[in-house]
Amino acid sequence: MAKLWAGRTDGATDQIADDFNSSIRVDQRMYKEDITGSIAHAKMLKKQNIIPVEAADHIISGLEGILADMEEGRLLPDPASEDIHMFVEQVLTERIGDEGKMLHTARSRNDQVTLDTRLYLRGQSEVIREKILDLIEVLNEGAERYKDVILPGYTHMQRAQPIVFGHHLLAYVMMLLRDVGRLQDCESRMNESPIGACALAGTTYDTDRDYEAALLGFDSVSQNSLDSVSDRDYCLELLSALSILMMHLSRFSEELILWSSWEFGFVELSDAYTTGSSIMPQKKNPDMAELIRGKTGRVYGDLMGLLTTMKGIPLAYNKDMQEDKEPVFDAVDTVKICLDVLTPMVDQMTVHEDRMAEAARRGFINATDVADYLVKKGMPFRQAYKISGSLVALCIQKDLVLERLPLEEYRQFSDLFEEDLYEAIDLRHAVNTRISKGGTGIASVEAQIDWVKEQLVNLRGNR
Repeated sequence: MAKLWAGRTDGATDQIADDFNSSIRVDQRMYKEDITGSIAHAKMLKKQNIIPVEAADHIISGLEGILADMEEGRLLPDPASEDIHMFVEQVLTERIGDEGKMLHTARSRNDQVTLDTRLYLRGQSEVIREKILDLIEVLNEGAERYKDVILPGYTHMQRAQPIVFGHHLLAYVMMLLRDVGRLQDCESRMNESPIGACALAGTTYDTDRDYEAALLGFDSVSQNSLDSVSDRDYCLELLSALSILMMHLSRFSEELILWSSWEFGFVELSDAYTTGSSIMPQKKNPDMAELIRGKTGRVYGDLMGLLTTMKGIPLAYNKDMQEDKEPVFDAVDTVKICLDVLTPMVDQMTVHEDRMAEAARRGFINATDVADYLVKKGMPFRQAYKISGSLVALCIQKDLVLERLPLEEYRQFSDLFEEDLYEAIDLRHAVNTRISKGGTGIASVEAQIDWVKEQLVNLRGNR
Protein backbone atom coordinates (compact mmCIF):
# COMPACT_ATOMS: atom_id res chain seq x y z
CA MET A 1 0.00 0.00 0.00
CA ALA A 2 1.36 3.43 -0.96
CA LYS A 3 2.49 5.58 1.95
CA LEU A 4 0.67 8.90 2.30
CA TRP A 5 3.91 10.40 3.61
CA ALA A 6 6.00 9.36 0.56
CA GLY A 7 7.85 12.31 -0.98
CA ARG A 8 11.09 13.05 0.80
CA THR A 9 11.65 9.30 0.57
CA ASP A 10 10.09 6.80 -1.80
CA GLY A 11 8.16 5.21 1.08
CA ALA A 12 9.55 1.79 0.25
CA THR A 13 10.26 0.55 3.78
CA ASP A 14 11.13 -3.05 4.51
CA GLN A 15 8.21 -5.28 5.47
CA ILE A 16 9.60 -5.91 8.95
CA ALA A 17 9.96 -2.14 9.42
CA ASP A 18 6.36 -1.67 8.29
CA ASP A 19 5.17 -4.21 10.83
CA PHE A 20 7.32 -2.65 13.56
CA ASN A 21 6.09 0.86 12.74
CA SER A 22 2.42 -0.02 12.38
CA SER A 23 0.00 0.77 15.21
CA ILE A 24 -3.32 -0.14 13.58
CA ARG A 25 -3.62 -3.28 15.70
CA VAL A 26 -3.78 -1.02 18.77
CA ASP A 27 -5.37 2.20 17.53
CA GLN A 28 -8.11 0.73 15.29
CA ARG A 29 -10.46 0.90 18.27
CA MET A 30 -10.43 4.71 17.81
CA TYR A 31 -12.02 4.60 14.34
CA LYS A 32 -15.17 6.37 15.50
CA GLU A 33 -13.22 9.17 17.20
CA ASP A 34 -10.96 9.52 14.15
CA ILE A 35 -13.87 9.83 11.75
CA THR A 36 -15.84 12.13 14.07
CA GLY A 37 -12.77 14.35 14.44
CA SER A 38 -12.25 14.40 10.67
CA ILE A 39 -15.86 15.39 10.05
CA ALA A 40 -15.46 18.31 12.47
CA HIS A 41 -12.21 19.28 10.75
CA ALA A 42 -13.88 19.24 7.32
CA LYS A 43 -16.71 21.43 8.66
CA MET A 44 -14.15 23.92 9.97
CA LEU A 45 -12.27 23.95 6.65
CA LYS A 46 -15.59 24.60 4.89
CA LYS A 47 -16.63 27.36 7.29
CA GLN A 48 -13.29 29.14 6.87
CA ASN A 49 -13.32 28.73 3.06
CA ILE A 50 -9.99 26.90 3.26
CA ILE A 51 -11.29 24.20 0.88
CA PRO A 52 -14.20 24.44 -1.58
CA VAL A 53 -17.66 23.98 -0.10
CA GLU A 54 -18.53 21.19 -2.53
CA ALA A 55 -15.32 19.30 -1.71
CA ALA A 56 -16.00 19.65 2.03
CA ASP A 57 -19.52 18.31 1.59
CA HIS A 58 -18.22 15.34 -0.36
CA ILE A 59 -15.62 14.67 2.33
CA ILE A 60 -18.21 14.84 5.12
CA SER A 61 -20.61 12.56 3.24
CA GLY A 62 -17.79 10.14 2.48
CA LEU A 63 -16.68 10.02 6.10
CA GLU A 64 -20.23 9.44 7.31
CA GLY A 65 -20.47 6.50 4.90
CA ILE A 66 -17.20 5.04 6.16
CA LEU A 67 -18.37 5.37 9.76
CA ALA A 68 -21.68 3.67 8.96
CA ASP A 69 -19.91 0.83 7.15
CA MET A 70 -17.46 0.31 10.02
CA GLU A 71 -20.22 0.41 12.63
CA GLU A 72 -22.17 -2.24 10.69
CA GLY A 73 -19.10 -4.41 10.09
CA ARG A 74 -19.16 -3.94 6.32
CA LEU A 75 -15.71 -2.31 6.40
CA LEU A 76 -12.86 -3.60 8.52
CA PRO A 77 -9.51 -1.92 9.20
CA ASP A 78 -6.78 -3.09 6.85
CA PRO A 79 -3.95 -4.60 8.92
CA ALA A 80 -1.54 -3.48 6.18
CA SER A 81 -2.35 0.17 6.95
CA GLU A 82 0.11 2.06 9.13
CA ASP A 83 -2.57 3.29 11.52
CA ILE A 84 -6.28 3.98 11.72
CA HIS A 85 -5.79 7.58 10.61
CA MET A 86 -4.08 6.57 7.37
CA PHE A 87 -6.65 3.83 6.78
CA VAL A 88 -9.62 6.18 7.00
CA GLU A 89 -8.00 8.78 4.74
CA GLN A 90 -7.05 6.16 2.15
CA VAL A 91 -10.56 4.67 2.06
CA LEU A 92 -12.01 8.18 1.77
CA THR A 93 -9.78 9.00 -1.20
CA GLU A 94 -10.64 5.69 -2.87
CA ARG A 95 -14.33 6.48 -2.52
CA ILE A 96 -14.52 10.17 -3.47
CA GLY A 97 -11.31 10.72 -5.40
CA ASP A 98 -8.77 13.50 -5.06
CA GLU A 99 -11.11 15.64 -2.98
CA GLY A 100 -10.38 13.24 -0.14
CA LYS A 101 -6.77 14.43 -0.18
CA MET A 102 -7.96 17.89 0.93
CA LEU A 103 -9.05 16.60 4.35
CA HIS A 104 -5.59 16.76 5.86
CA THR A 105 -5.24 20.48 5.11
CA ALA A 106 -4.26 22.48 8.23
CA ARG A 107 -3.62 19.46 10.40
CA SER A 108 -0.93 16.84 11.05
CA ARG A 109 -1.07 13.29 12.27
CA ASN A 110 0.58 14.66 15.41
CA ASP A 111 -2.43 16.72 16.47
CA GLN A 112 -4.84 14.23 14.92
CA VAL A 113 -3.49 11.33 17.00
CA THR A 114 -3.73 13.17 20.30
CA LEU A 115 -7.19 14.47 19.36
CA ASP A 116 -8.46 10.93 18.75
CA THR A 117 -6.85 9.65 21.94
CA ARG A 118 -8.37 12.43 24.04
CA LEU A 119 -11.81 11.80 22.56
CA TYR A 120 -11.55 8.06 23.13
CA LEU A 121 -10.23 8.26 26.69
CA ARG A 122 -12.78 10.92 27.61
CA GLY A 123 -15.53 8.49 26.66
CA GLN A 124 -13.88 5.55 28.39
CA SER A 125 -13.37 7.53 31.59
CA GLU A 126 -17.09 8.32 31.62
CA VAL A 127 -17.89 4.61 31.18
CA ILE A 128 -15.60 3.68 34.07
CA ARG A 129 -17.18 6.33 36.30
CA GLU A 130 -20.59 4.82 35.67
CA LYS A 131 -19.31 1.37 36.55
CA ILE A 132 -17.81 2.71 39.80
CA LEU A 133 -21.15 4.30 40.65
CA ASP A 134 -22.83 0.91 40.10
CA LEU A 135 -20.41 -0.64 42.61
CA ILE A 136 -20.97 2.21 45.06
CA GLU A 137 -24.71 1.66 44.84
CA VAL A 138 -24.34 -2.05 45.59
CA LEU A 139 -22.03 -1.35 48.54
CA ASN A 140 -24.33 1.34 49.92
CA GLU A 141 -27.31 -1.01 49.68
CA GLY A 142 -25.24 -3.57 51.57
CA ALA A 143 -24.37 -0.97 54.18
CA GLU A 144 -28.07 -0.32 54.72
CA ARG A 145 -28.84 -4.03 54.89
CA TYR A 146 -26.08 -4.72 57.42
CA LYS A 147 -26.08 -1.47 59.38
CA ASP A 148 -26.61 -3.29 62.68
CA VAL A 149 -24.49 -6.41 62.06
CA ILE A 150 -21.57 -6.35 64.49
CA LEU A 151 -18.11 -7.61 63.59
CA PRO A 152 -14.60 -6.84 64.76
CA GLY A 153 -12.78 -3.86 63.31
CA TYR A 154 -9.11 -4.65 62.81
CA THR A 155 -5.77 -2.92 63.06
CA HIS A 156 -2.57 -4.86 62.29
CA MET A 157 -4.96 -7.74 61.42
CA GLN A 158 -5.73 -7.97 65.14
CA ARG A 159 -9.26 -7.55 66.47
CA ALA A 160 -9.46 -3.99 67.68
CA GLN A 161 -12.92 -2.46 68.29
CA PRO A 162 -16.51 -3.41 67.48
CA ILE A 163 -17.99 -1.92 64.34
CA VAL A 164 -20.97 -2.71 62.14
CA PHE A 165 -20.51 -4.35 58.77
CA GLY A 166 -22.32 -1.49 57.08
CA HIS A 167 -19.69 0.89 58.40
CA HIS A 168 -16.94 -1.29 56.94
CA LEU A 169 -18.60 -1.34 53.52
CA LEU A 170 -19.04 2.44 53.63
CA ALA A 171 -15.28 2.86 54.03
CA TYR A 172 -14.88 1.44 50.52
CA VAL A 173 -17.72 3.64 49.27
CA MET A 174 -15.74 6.70 50.39
CA MET A 175 -12.63 5.45 48.57
CA LEU A 176 -14.62 4.87 45.39
CA LEU A 177 -16.24 8.31 45.56
CA ARG A 178 -12.74 9.79 45.60
CA ASP A 179 -11.93 7.66 42.56
CA VAL A 180 -14.92 9.15 40.77
CA GLY A 181 -13.69 12.63 41.68
CA ARG A 182 -10.20 11.87 40.38
CA LEU A 183 -11.62 10.72 37.05
CA GLN A 184 -13.73 13.89 36.82
CA ASP A 185 -10.64 15.99 37.48
CA CYS A 186 -8.72 14.05 34.86
CA GLU A 187 -11.50 14.50 32.31
CA SER A 188 -11.55 18.26 32.88
CA ARG A 189 -7.89 18.53 31.86
CA MET A 190 -8.31 15.97 29.10
CA ASN A 191 -11.17 17.96 27.58
CA GLU A 192 -8.91 20.43 25.78
CA SER A 193 -8.70 20.28 22.00
CA PRO A 194 -5.22 19.98 20.44
CA ILE A 195 -6.41 20.00 16.83
CA GLY A 196 -4.94 22.92 14.90
CA ALA A 197 -1.54 22.64 16.51
CA CYS A 198 -0.53 20.65 13.42
CA ALA A 199 2.93 19.08 13.51
CA LEU A 200 4.27 21.40 16.20
CA ALA A 201 4.16 25.03 15.08
CA GLY A 202 0.56 25.69 14.09
CA THR A 203 -0.48 26.49 10.52
CA THR A 204 -0.50 29.33 7.99
CA TYR A 205 -4.20 28.76 7.29
CA ASP A 206 -6.87 30.93 8.92
CA THR A 207 -8.39 28.15 11.01
CA ASP A 208 -11.03 28.41 13.71
CA ARG A 209 -9.83 26.09 16.43
CA ASP A 210 -12.54 27.15 18.89
CA TYR A 211 -15.29 26.23 16.40
CA GLU A 212 -13.78 22.82 15.73
CA ALA A 213 -13.32 22.19 19.45
CA ALA A 214 -16.94 23.11 20.18
CA LEU A 215 -18.17 20.66 17.51
CA LEU A 216 -16.33 17.90 19.37
CA GLY A 217 -17.56 18.85 22.84
CA PHE A 218 -14.28 20.25 24.16
CA ASP A 219 -14.28 22.92 26.84
CA SER A 220 -11.32 24.80 25.38
CA VAL A 221 -8.35 24.61 23.04
CA SER A 222 -4.73 24.03 23.98
CA GLN A 223 -2.68 27.21 24.28
CA ASN A 224 0.73 26.12 22.99
CA SER A 225 1.21 24.09 19.81
CA LEU A 226 4.45 22.44 20.97
CA ASP A 227 2.81 21.28 24.18
CA SER A 228 -0.34 20.23 22.30
CA VAL A 229 1.36 17.49 20.29
CA SER A 230 3.89 16.38 22.91
CA ASP A 231 1.59 16.25 25.94
CA ARG A 232 0.58 12.85 27.27
CA ASP A 233 -0.15 14.03 30.80
CA TYR A 234 -3.81 13.17 30.29
CA CYS A 235 -2.86 9.52 29.63
CA LEU A 236 -0.60 9.46 32.67
CA GLU A 237 -3.16 11.16 34.88
CA LEU A 238 -5.82 8.69 33.81
CA LEU A 239 -3.43 5.79 34.45
CA SER A 240 -2.65 7.21 37.87
CA ALA A 241 -6.34 7.51 38.75
CA LEU A 242 -6.97 3.98 37.50
CA SER A 243 -4.02 2.66 39.51
CA ILE A 244 -5.44 4.16 42.71
CA LEU A 245 -8.86 2.74 41.85
CA MET A 246 -7.32 -0.70 41.33
CA MET A 247 -5.53 -0.41 44.68
CA HIS A 248 -8.93 0.09 46.32
CA LEU A 249 -10.45 -2.83 44.42
CA SER A 250 -7.48 -4.97 45.41
CA ARG A 251 -7.79 -4.11 49.10
CA PHE A 252 -11.46 -5.03 49.05
CA SER A 253 -10.73 -8.23 47.11
CA GLU A 254 -8.13 -9.17 49.71
CA GLU A 255 -10.74 -8.81 52.44
CA LEU A 256 -13.23 -10.89 50.49
CA ILE A 257 -10.57 -13.58 50.14
CA LEU A 258 -9.88 -13.53 53.88
CA TRP A 259 -13.53 -13.31 54.89
CA SER A 260 -14.51 -16.25 52.67
CA SER A 261 -11.82 -18.53 54.15
CA TRP A 262 -12.74 -21.21 56.73
CA GLU A 263 -10.67 -19.32 59.29
CA PHE A 264 -12.99 -16.30 59.06
CA GLY A 265 -16.19 -17.57 57.47
CA PHE A 266 -17.69 -14.07 57.45
CA VAL A 267 -18.98 -14.34 53.88
CA GLU A 268 -19.52 -16.93 51.20
CA LEU A 269 -19.00 -15.93 47.58
CA SER A 270 -21.48 -17.08 44.96
CA ASP A 271 -20.66 -20.18 42.93
CA ALA A 272 -20.84 -17.90 39.89
CA TYR A 273 -17.66 -16.12 41.00
CA THR A 274 -15.62 -18.97 42.47
CA THR A 275 -13.97 -22.10 41.13
CA GLY A 276 -13.21 -25.58 42.41
CA SER A 277 -9.96 -27.44 42.77
CA SER A 278 -8.86 -30.03 40.21
CA ILE A 279 -7.78 -32.39 43.01
CA MET A 280 -9.34 -31.20 46.31
CA PRO A 281 -13.15 -31.52 46.08
CA GLN A 282 -13.85 -29.57 49.28
CA LYS A 283 -12.40 -26.31 47.98
CA LYS A 284 -14.22 -23.22 46.76
CA ASN A 285 -11.58 -20.85 45.49
CA PRO A 286 -12.12 -17.05 45.29
CA ASP A 287 -10.37 -16.89 41.91
CA MET A 288 -12.17 -13.78 40.64
CA ALA A 289 -11.19 -11.76 43.71
CA GLU A 290 -7.64 -13.06 43.40
CA LEU A 291 -7.51 -12.05 39.73
CA ILE A 292 -8.62 -8.53 40.57
CA ARG A 293 -5.89 -8.40 43.19
CA GLY A 294 -3.39 -9.70 40.63
CA LYS A 295 -4.46 -7.41 37.79
CA THR A 296 -3.77 -4.42 40.01
CA GLY A 297 -0.07 -5.00 39.39
CA ARG A 298 -0.76 -5.02 35.67
CA VAL A 299 -2.33 -1.55 35.79
CA TYR A 300 0.55 -0.29 37.95
CA GLY A 301 2.89 -1.61 35.24
CA ASP A 302 0.98 0.28 32.56
CA LEU A 303 1.50 3.51 34.50
CA MET A 304 5.17 2.91 35.17
CA GLY A 305 5.78 1.86 31.57
CA LEU A 306 4.39 5.08 30.11
CA LEU A 307 6.09 7.24 32.73
CA THR A 308 9.37 5.63 31.73
CA THR A 309 8.66 6.10 28.02
CA MET A 310 7.90 9.81 28.45
CA LYS A 311 10.69 10.76 30.84
CA GLY A 312 13.41 11.50 28.25
CA ILE A 313 11.51 12.73 25.18
CA PRO A 314 12.51 16.18 23.87
CA LEU A 315 9.90 18.46 22.30
CA ALA A 316 7.89 17.95 20.28
CA TYR A 317 6.55 14.67 18.87
CA ASN A 318 8.72 11.54 18.76
CA LYS A 319 7.73 8.07 17.64
CA ASP A 320 8.28 6.79 21.18
CA MET A 321 4.94 8.40 21.95
CA GLN A 322 3.16 5.80 19.81
CA GLU A 323 3.72 3.59 22.87
CA ASP A 324 1.17 5.63 24.84
CA LYS A 325 -1.96 3.85 23.66
CA GLU A 326 -1.20 0.21 24.40
CA PRO A 327 -0.70 0.68 28.18
CA VAL A 328 -3.56 3.12 28.67
CA PHE A 329 -5.96 0.99 26.60
CA ASP A 330 -4.88 -2.09 28.53
CA ALA A 331 -5.51 -0.33 31.84
CA VAL A 332 -8.94 0.86 30.69
CA ASP A 333 -9.91 -2.65 29.58
CA THR A 334 -8.58 -4.21 32.78
CA VAL A 335 -10.41 -1.80 35.07
CA LYS A 336 -13.69 -2.24 33.23
CA ILE A 337 -13.68 -6.03 33.44
CA CYS A 338 -12.64 -5.93 37.12
CA LEU A 339 -15.58 -3.66 37.94
CA ASP A 340 -17.91 -5.82 35.83
CA VAL A 341 -16.90 -8.85 37.90
CA LEU A 342 -16.64 -7.30 41.37
CA THR A 343 -20.00 -5.53 41.42
CA PRO A 344 -22.24 -8.61 40.99
CA MET A 345 -19.84 -10.71 43.09
CA VAL A 346 -20.42 -8.36 46.04
CA ASP A 347 -24.13 -8.11 45.33
CA GLN A 348 -24.55 -11.90 45.38
CA MET A 349 -22.32 -12.84 48.33
CA THR A 350 -23.85 -14.35 51.46
CA VAL A 351 -23.03 -12.66 54.77
CA HIS A 352 -22.72 -14.91 57.83
CA GLU A 353 -23.80 -12.56 60.58
CA ASP A 354 -23.41 -15.20 63.28
CA ARG A 355 -19.74 -15.76 62.46
CA MET A 356 -19.09 -12.03 62.56
CA ALA A 357 -20.83 -11.73 65.92
CA GLU A 358 -18.89 -14.67 67.36
CA ALA A 359 -15.59 -13.18 66.24
CA ALA A 360 -16.59 -9.91 67.89
CA ARG A 361 -17.41 -11.64 71.18
CA ARG A 362 -14.11 -13.53 71.35
CA GLY A 363 -11.75 -10.67 70.57
CA PHE A 364 -11.88 -8.42 73.69
CA ILE A 365 -12.77 -5.63 71.28
CA ASN A 366 -14.69 -3.85 74.06
CA ALA A 367 -11.53 -3.37 76.13
CA THR A 368 -11.38 0.30 75.15
CA ASP A 369 -14.94 0.64 76.43
CA VAL A 370 -13.81 -0.63 79.84
CA ALA A 371 -11.19 2.12 79.88
CA ASP A 372 -13.73 4.71 78.70
CA TYR A 373 -16.09 3.60 81.49
CA LEU A 374 -13.43 4.37 84.12
CA VAL A 375 -12.51 7.68 82.48
CA LYS A 376 -16.13 8.79 82.63
CA LYS A 377 -16.02 7.96 86.34
CA GLY A 378 -13.08 10.34 86.75
CA MET A 379 -9.97 8.17 86.30
CA PRO A 380 -7.12 9.43 84.04
CA PHE A 381 -7.10 7.60 80.71
CA ARG A 382 -3.61 6.10 81.01
CA GLN A 383 -4.44 4.58 84.38
CA ALA A 384 -7.75 3.27 83.01
CA TYR A 385 -5.92 1.86 79.96
CA LYS A 386 -3.54 -0.13 82.20
CA ILE A 387 -6.40 -1.57 84.28
CA SER A 388 -8.29 -2.54 81.14
CA GLY A 389 -5.24 -4.36 79.80
CA SER A 390 -4.80 -6.22 83.07
CA LEU A 391 -8.44 -7.30 82.96
CA VAL A 392 -7.95 -8.69 79.45
CA ALA A 393 -4.96 -10.69 80.69
CA LEU A 394 -7.08 -12.03 83.55
CA CYS A 395 -9.87 -13.04 81.17
CA ILE A 396 -7.40 -14.89 78.94
CA GLN A 397 -6.08 -16.71 82.05
CA LYS A 398 -9.63 -17.70 83.08
CA ASP A 399 -10.85 -18.37 79.50
CA LEU A 400 -13.58 -15.74 79.87
CA VAL A 401 -14.70 -12.69 77.95
CA LEU A 402 -15.06 -9.27 79.58
CA GLU A 403 -18.86 -9.51 79.59
CA ARG A 404 -18.69 -12.75 81.67
CA LEU A 405 -16.07 -11.67 84.20
CA PRO A 406 -17.76 -11.28 87.64
CA LEU A 407 -18.06 -7.80 89.09
CA GLU A 408 -16.02 -8.75 92.18
CA GLU A 409 -13.08 -9.50 89.87
CA TYR A 410 -13.43 -6.04 88.34
CA ARG A 411 -13.58 -4.38 91.75
CA GLN A 412 -10.22 -5.88 92.68
CA PHE A 413 -8.79 -3.44 90.17
CA SER A 414 -10.98 -0.41 90.97
CA ASP A 415 -13.89 0.51 93.21
CA LEU A 416 -15.29 2.61 90.37
CA PHE A 417 -16.74 -0.49 88.70
CA GLU A 418 -20.49 -0.88 89.27
CA GLU A 419 -23.28 -3.02 87.79
CA ASP A 420 -23.78 -0.50 84.99
CA LEU A 421 -20.41 -1.65 83.61
CA TYR A 422 -22.03 -4.57 81.80
CA GLU A 423 -24.31 -2.30 79.85
CA ALA A 424 -21.37 -0.08 78.95
CA ILE A 425 -19.33 -2.96 77.54
CA ASP A 426 -22.19 -4.71 75.74
CA LEU A 427 -21.04 -4.85 72.12
CA ARG A 428 -24.19 -3.34 70.67
CA HIS A 429 -24.11 -0.59 73.27
CA ALA A 430 -20.40 -0.07 72.57
CA VAL A 431 -21.18 0.39 68.87
CA ASN A 432 -24.12 2.72 69.36
CA THR A 433 -22.26 5.00 71.77
CA ARG A 434 -19.77 5.84 69.00
CA ILE A 435 -21.75 9.00 68.36
CA SER A 436 -19.06 11.09 66.67
CA LYS A 437 -19.76 12.05 63.06
CA GLY A 438 -18.47 9.39 60.68
CA GLY A 439 -18.28 6.76 63.41
CA THR A 440 -19.74 3.27 63.56
CA GLY A 441 -22.84 4.13 65.63
CA ILE A 442 -26.08 3.17 63.90
CA ALA A 443 -27.25 6.78 63.64
CA SER A 444 -23.93 7.80 62.13
CA VAL A 445 -23.98 4.91 59.66
CA GLU A 446 -27.52 5.81 58.61
CA ALA A 447 -26.41 9.41 58.07
CA GLN A 448 -23.51 8.20 55.92
CA ILE A 449 -25.84 6.01 53.86
CA ASP A 450 -28.20 8.93 53.24
CA TRP A 451 -25.26 11.17 52.30
CA VAL A 452 -24.02 8.60 49.79
CA LYS A 453 -27.50 8.38 48.27
CA GLU A 454 -27.40 12.15 47.73
CA GLN A 455 -23.97 11.88 46.11
CA LEU A 456 -25.24 9.17 43.78
CA VAL A 457 -28.20 11.31 42.71
CA ASN A 458 -25.89 14.25 42.01
CA LEU A 459 -23.30 12.17 40.18
CA ARG A 460 -25.85 10.26 38.13
CA GLY A 461 -27.39 13.58 37.20
CA ASN A 462 -24.03 14.80 35.85
CA ARG A 463 -23.71 12.00 33.34
